[in-house]
This record gives sequence, C-alpha cells and structure tokens, in this order.
Amino acid sequence: MKAGTRGSRLAMVQTRHIITELSKHTPEKAEVEIIKTTGDKIKDSQLYNMDVKGIFTKELDKAVLEGNVDFAVHSLKDLPTELAEGLEVVAVPQRESPREALISPYPWAEIPEGATLGTSSLRREAFINHHQKNLNINSIRGNVETRINKVINGEYQGIILAEAGLKRLKLEEHIKEVFPTEYFTPAAGQGALAIVAREDSAFKETLEMLNHESSAQEVKAEKTVLEELGGGCQWPLGSNANADGNELHLYAVLLTRQGEVISKVNLTGPIKDAQKLGKKAAKVIKEDSY
Repeated sequence: MKAGTRGSRLAMVQTRHIITELSKHTPEKAEVEIIKTTGDKIKDSQLYNMDVKGIFTKELDKAVLEGNVDFAVHSLKDLPTELAEGLEVVAVPQRESPREALISPYPWAEIPEGATLGTSSLRREAFINHHQKNLNINSIRGNVETRINKVINGEYQGIILAEAGLKRLKLEEHIKEVFPTEYFTPAAGQGALAIVAREDSAFKETLEMLNHESSAQEVKAEKTVLEELGGGCQWPLGSNANADGNELHLYAVLLTRQGEVISKVNLTGPIKDAQKLGKKAAKVIKEDSY
C-alpha cells in the first residue's frame, strides 16, 4: 500500500500519523510517496490571487487515479469542493482543533499600531480588519517553521496559523494566544484530515475504519456552505461546526476584505442533517449578500 503526500514536514507528520493508525487495523504495510503540488512550486503569490482549483491536491489526485499511490492524505481545508471523477473522501479521522492561533511576541490586544502581520489568507486579512487592528498586512508563504522564524527574527510582529498544525508539529510553545472560533472563524474543514482514494479501491474498507463520524459531519456542514456559495480561497468566509451528541451547531460568517460583516449565521440541527444545515446557512448568506 502506498500513501501519497506533499513533502512539507507537516504533510509528512500527518501522513505518518494516518499510517500508524492504519497499522492498528491491518497488517498491510504502507509506504510514503512524496508528490510535489502546484501550490508547493509557487512561492511568490497570495493564495487568493491564484486561479487554480486544488493547487495543493491536483497532482496527488492524479497519482491516486493513475494507481501510482493507493490513497492520499490531505489537510481537508485544502480540498476543492468537488473531487475529480472516480475519487472520494473515504475517511475523515478524528479532528484536531479547528481554532486559529497567534504567533507573536505580543498578546493580540497589545500588538502595536502599524506592526507587520503576515498572512496570505483573504479570510484572515478580513478578520484582522474586522477587529479594527491598524496593522500592516504582508503576504507570507512557506512552511510553518519558516513563518515562525520570520516572527522570531523580527521580520513580522505576528502571524496567524491553524492551531492544529502547530500541535501536530509539537510547536505549541510558540503560540501566544488561541482565538475562539466565533471571534476569528476558521476556514471550512480546518483541523481535519481527509483520506482520498479511488471509489473502486481495494483498500477502501480498511481506510474507512479511520473515519470519525462526528468529525466527518462537522466538516460536511462547513464544506457545504462553501460549495453552495461556489467559493474557494477567494471568499473571506469563516465556517465552523461543532458536534454535541446528536446535535450539530454551525456558525458561518462572510466578511468584506475590509472586515465589514455581510452575513452571520448561527444554526443548530440534527447531526444527520449536516448537509441540510450547510445549505440553509449558505441560503441565508446569499440572501444577505444581494
């Protein structure tokens, strides 16, 4: 069995974690195959300026479809809303924290005016503006360690990263502050992994053993909002669902780039209706947007 992954340390850690979990269910050994994606090759552009669907997934999808690897491990928030024909998300393992974290010498409330904060995310930029932070927002790319080092050496006074990635890399000591999801709402699927395989994969049943149903329903609701709105990185949209027993709470907010709230939705419903909740939230957002 071969697992396809990007070559960053975070991607490798995530893939090795999945392989370890798989070893609890099957004696089949899994090897890692590193595949370079379009997003890995482009270093000098903000993500929302790239008119490429699946910039971190397309090459991995191709490798799975062509049988060069048996499955791919993705950060779920990187997945396009529609997968290539013949592929499916066969498992969403238990989700890590979806929250956003601040890496900075300063607490959020004490970041000085005019400080340089790095992000290549339109959503994060919009939330920074929403909280009326008079900051100099600069594009920043590179892996997690590279970004943290840019704060340590003073090039940036702060960056905002997903708490999940920092925890997986055991870099929590760099976190200054973690934001509540309704204050700084994460991207759809943040903190979750997706295992993608061919629909006719011989390993489908084994891979499905790693699915965590509550996590899968949370991200289904969040991704449905995005899918119904027809947006990817181009939307300053935050969406977060939280399973509580048989109930699912969904919060979504659409901002302008300048940080003004266009629409804010808070819904609760049965967890089995995750997709319906996502569609309902998107309908409200659409109505508020016109």
